[in-house]
Amino acid sequence: MSKEYIGPVGEGLYAVRTGDWRTRRPLMDQKTCRRCGICLMYCPVNAISRGADEAYSIGLEYCKGCGVCAAECPAKAIAMEKEGAK
Repeated sequence: MSKEYIGPVGEGLYAVRTGDWRTRRPLMDQKTCRRCGICLMYCPVNAISRGADEAYSIGLEYCKGCGVCAAECPAKAIAMEKEGAK
């Protein structure tokens, strides 16, 4: 696993890229998303971020595929898909 410095959140804080062992991946529907930020608050690995355009995105290199974001999304804008499915 590679480590990347993501500071200034904390002194010596590193993120471990754990997305390579995920079996399910979240897919976000930007049209359905209400921009409420609940997915961002509940993600246990901080894999979700908000861009300058207020759109949310999921960093799959860090996402473990736990599905918490999809379960907590009130708009049901996030669906979990089997990894590698098209």
